[in-house]
Amino acid sequence: MRILFVEDDPEQLEPLHALLSRSGHIVDGVQDGDTAQWLIAEKDYDLIILDWMLPGKSGIELCKQYRQVGKTAPILILTAKDTTPDKVLGLDAGADDYLVKPVDAIELLARVRALGRRSPLWQGDTLKLADLCLHLDAMTIQRGTKTAKLSSREFQLLEYMLRHPRQVFTREQIELALWEWGNEPESNAVATLVKRLRQRLKEVQCQDWIETVYGVGYRLTAMTSEQFY
Repeated sequence: MRILFVEDDPEQLEPLHALLSRSGHIVDGVQDGDTAQWLIAEKDYDLIILDWMLPGKSGIELCKQYRQVGKTAPILILTAKDTTPDKVLGLDAGADDYLVKPVDAIELLARVRALGRRSPLWQGDTLKLADLCLHLDAMTIQRGTKTAKLSSREFQLLEYMLRHPRQVFTREQIELALWEWGNEPESNAVATLVKRLRQRLKEVQCQDWIETVYGVGYRLTAMTSEQFY
């Protein structure tokens, strides 16, 4: 999932950002409401995590504005405000869930998984192409009896391609989809990532499924007799 995480305290933002990234999510982390408001207008997110008290626009204001323009991605309010009236206010503003600080890492990941299931893009805990399976929670691939563990970035690329099988992606499209806002990839980053993912796919004997479309980009296609064109 692509997540917008808005938290003004770097001691909260940095470890939780790292936690979500290690779990395979693409996380745009910002520390003020005005930047978050701009990103919400520019990008589509699968999940938004908002601190309540922020410089500029508050989390509650952002939540209300997001819902007023008709956007439907799940929103998790993350705050030290723990009274029932506070929770009611956050939920009435359009939030789907409410988590009180200090945050337990295991609970946060569980809430994120639960909210992810509400996304229109949700297709279950496993993505498939022919007999290749990507297990989202475990970040592993499986084909028959063979399995392989993916790194976070390898997982993100394969998930992206599995959600759009047989579609050709340019380098620029992959960079925009996988790299976080403000994190500029090196010029050869996509080619290096594709090479690494092919090595992982080799462990389940489907390294040729990522096709290089010369002069354009890359495409994921099942090399079987059931291949569609």
